[in-house]
Amino acid sequence: MTPITPDHYIILAAVLFMIGVVGVLTRRNALVLLMSVELMLNAANLTFLTFSRVHGDNQGHVMVFFIIAVAAAEAAVGLAIILSVFRHKRSVNVDEVTAMKR
Repeated sequence: MTPITPDHYIILAAVLFMIGVVGVLTRRNALVLLMSVELMLNAANLTFLTFSRVHGDNQGHVMVFFIIAVAAAEAAVGLAIILSVFRHKRSVNVDEVTAMKR
């Protein structure tokens, strides 16, 4: 059995990031877009943690905490906007919502 190296983590992060990019580019549902952005942020977290472990410092861990805070704020604000749009338009399809006006 081969040991897991940092290359494996970087490849996993790249695959997760690409899945997120494909989700953002192909889907039109606002909730799926938010989940895809979260997936890309988690891929960045995995990359930071991998390089932090390789270099033996804690700077990657600090960056991960900031990214987690930004992701939580993005999820809260994004979900509030999506709920507001759904109340007015009865749809979360981003193609149907062209402007944020009443």
